[in-house]
Parts: sequence; C-alpha cells; structure tokens
Amino acid sequence: MQLEDYFNFLAPDDIRLQGTRVGIETILFDYLFRAKTPEEIAKTYTSLTLEQVYATILYYLHNRQAVDAYMTDWLEWGDRMREEQRRNPNPVVEKLRKLKAEKMAIQTHGAEISHR
Repeated sequence: MQLEDYFNFLAPDDIRLQGTRVGIETILFDYLFRAKTPEEIAKTYTSLTLEQVYATILYYLHNRQAVDAYMTDWLEWGDRMREEQRRNPNPVVEKLRKLKAEKMAIQTHGAEISHR
C-alpha cells in the first residue's frame, strides 16, 4: 500500500482520510498545535484508526512544505469565516445571545436582591 492510498484528494484544499469525512487538518491541528500524541488523537476521533493517524503524520513529514501551506490556508480560511460570522451573525445566534444576556441579567439582579 502506498502512503497516498490512505487519502482522498478531493481538491487541493480538501484532503480526507480514505473512507471517512475527516480532513487531514483535523489530525494535524491536534498533532502540531495541541501537541497531542497519535494515540490521543485516535481516541478522540473514534472513526479513525491509529494507523490512519500515523499515516497522516507521515504524509505531513514527507510533504512538509506543501502540507504547511495547506494548513496555513485552512487556518486563514477559518479566521476569515469567524470574522465574517462576527460581522454578519446568524439571526438565530443573535436571538440566543440576547436571551442569554437577559437570563444573566435576571440572575444577577436576583442575586443582588437576595444579598440585601
């Protein structure tokens, strides 16, 4: 089996583990930025085998420059999407935030009254 056989190369910015919907960025983020061991990662994502996790890390080590660019693009895309959501929040999310703020205000006000 070739290393690439572990992956579906759906697009230049979409590499997933064969037979799953898990992208390599999911595993590599935990490995590179959260310093999780392959065993910890495999326990977190129960649809993956330890072999798939090691294959992803090995793929990264063999293609470090390309995968670093892939990860940078993925992280930047995530930052852009979070900023977009902050600027244009979903109306349902806004309603939930308002309800939460109202609940907190009621709890705070109730706590003030009980301490008098």
